[in-house]
Amino acid sequence: MNLILSLEFIKNHRQLVTTWLRILLSKRQFVLLLTILVVSPLGWTKEAVPVSENPEIERRMIALSEELRCLVCQNESLAGSRSDFAKDLRREIREQLIANKSNKEITDFLVARYGDFVLYRPPLRTNTMLLWFGPFIFLLIGACTLIIYLRQRRKQLEEVALSEEQIEKAEEILKRNSDGGNT
Repeated sequence: MNLILSLEFIKNHRQLVTTWLRILLSKRQFVLLLTILVVSPLGWTKEAVPVSENPEIERRMIALSEELRCLVCQNESLAGSRSDFAKDLRREIREQLIANKSNKEITDFLVARYGDFVLYRPPLRTNTMLLWFGPFIFLLIGACTLIIYLRQRRKQLEEVALSEEQIEKAEEILKRNSDGGNT
């Protein structure tokens, strides 16, 4: 009997030890993984390189690139885009600013090269009329269509007047049903 109890104790003790070893190993692995995740990006970081030595040129470049659209991203400004094309355009703008060109000259250069789409606020011209007034035209068309539809629907839902013959027939049916229900 004592032998059986001893064997069960050893078996249970062994299970307890393996369970604790698993927990310790999983904690060690977790700590190791956490350390790797925290420490490894530190080696990837780079020192920030000054983009322009003149802060005034950098300020003008950022202000100008906020007004221009990235042609790759299309819904992002040139300043906010991270595409290679946007980086190239920002470099081009910076070079032109260093060459003492005005914002208008730089904008005209980019419009001549890429068209009005590069501008967030394209000028009002005959080829951009739909761009400026299109949403209002579509809103007006939608409102008119809705009004016409609702008027036609109201006509369809209007109450139809019954003739004397139809009223008498309806009263007869109602009277018959009320009499039949009492008997």
